Amino acid sequence: MARRLELQIELETLLNNKNVYFQPPETEKLNYPCIVYNRKNISSNKANDKNYLLHDEYELMLIYRNPDSQLTHKILEHFKYCNFGTHFIADNLNHDTFNLFY
Repeated sequence: MARRLELQIELETLLNNKNVYFQPPETEKLNYPCIVYNRKNISSNKANDKNYLLHDEYELMLIYRNPDSQLTHKILEHFKYCNFGTHFIADNLNHDTFNLFY
């Protein structure tokens, strides 16, 4: 199974629903709480002038209504290589961003 599909399953499990969207088109209606994510970068470790270890970096956005939600903490506790980015409110929805190496 592709690594991105493994990540999709992990995110769905953490969220406890199927509202996880990879690069959704602007026309897709999102259901909340949800996670929207896309690949941001590929990090590589080199040796002997070759890439020997590659990690995809994903940008995740958690979107939710409840300002007291513990989903942000749940994501940060679950993933070893995950950093919190920022929090903002738009359209009465909370948005938390993360950078995740997976």
